[in-house]
Amino acid sequence: MTRVPENFRVTPDLLKDRTILLTGATGGFGKAVSLALAQHGATVILLARNLRMVEELYDEIEQAGYPTPAIYPMNLEGATEHDYHELANNIESQLQRLDGLIHCAATLGAPTVFAQSDAETWYQVHQVNLHAPYLLTRACLPLLARSDKASILFMLDDKPGAYWDAYQVSKQGLAAMAQLLANEYDGSNLQVNCFNPGKTRTGLQLRAYPAADENDQLPRTAKPLHLRFSERRPARSGSNLLTSSPCEITNYAWMTPGHSRACDATAIRGEWYQ
Repeated sequence: MTRVPENFRVTPDLLKDRTILLTGATGGFGKAVSLALAQHGATVILLARNLRMVEELYDEIEQAGYPTPAIYPMNLEGATEHDYHELANNIESQLQRLDGLIHCAATLGAPTVFAQSDAETWYQVHQVNLHAPYLLTRACLPLLARSDKASILFMLDDKPGAYWDAYQVSKQGLAAMAQLLANEYDGSNLQVNCFNPGKTRTGLQLRAYPAADENDQLPRTAKPLHLRFSERRPARSGSNLLTSSPCEITNYAWMTPGHSRACDATAIRGEWYQ
């Protein structure tokens, strides 16, 4: 189990001069992560499909006195490979750098018995949960390679058992892709991690378990989350995600151990894609 070192303190300028792209920026976890990044000095690129909501988040970040973010409206369901390369080109021309990429966007679809699953929903869920992270990561790799300390973070979920249909398959595929990248970039300037934040009272949880008695008692994501990890493979000594701080993990959802590896925690139930 990886824990926060007792002597570690989160400083206001922890992510100063870092530029971080985050998908699903206005979702249940995306908004909390966006605010935490900005609070600690990062320039956050807010990618979301709902322009009104992302403009409200932009205003909230500015009014708090954090670094001015950037807005990039995009609907991941319909985005093409060209759209992702255009996004990377715009980041390069306007911001000149990219230090981090966080994949928070996800969609639940319509969990059902496999034999009765709908092909259109299957494609839609995989487009948002698996194909979009693949295409966006590929497009951003050249920019991330220029950073002295780059990081990619995949938000995971585990839905064991039956009836989760495309959602379960797409999230397992995302975990496999993260592990592949972690292995390929091990020892480089690029850290690759995946993270499962835990059960939380958000829109996706309420749709997935509308009658669950525990819904009202679940924590919300209006503030940074306190998280724990368990290793899938041995950790090496390393620096904090996106920083040069000599620690393993902080109490924020976007922070994971410095070594490129996949991590497990409790199951997440959250609305990420907005």
